[in-house]
Amino acid sequence: MQVENKTLLAVTHLSQLLDFVTGIGGLIVPLIIWLTQRDKIVDMDKNGKAIINFRITMFIYFLICIPLILLFGLGLLGFVILGLGYFILPIINAFRATNGEEPYYPMTFKFV
Repeated sequence: MQVENKTLLAVTHLSQLLDFVTGIGGLIVPLIIWLTQRDKIVDMDKNGKAIINFRITMFIYFLICIPLILLFGLGLLGFVILGLGYFILPIINAFRATNGEEPYYPMTFKFV
């Protein structure tokens, strides 16, 4: 039986911000929460998949920006844009989760 816990959904989205403190905690913590709670919390599977897909997609975009630095510094602009999205989108989706809305991370590939 699944229970509704919108607070845990929001915390899962916000836990991505641990990257700014620990470096990799923003991937490990949401992954652990998703894997342990996806069958227990309503919408956790959907939100967890959205977070993991977002994290993998952002990693790919960061890798693409590295060689673009040599091309008129476009990679630096890419890093700034990605950094803003990396910070703002988890916060927006935490609010969406507390309101019972679908998670939305734009330009994200579906891996999981």
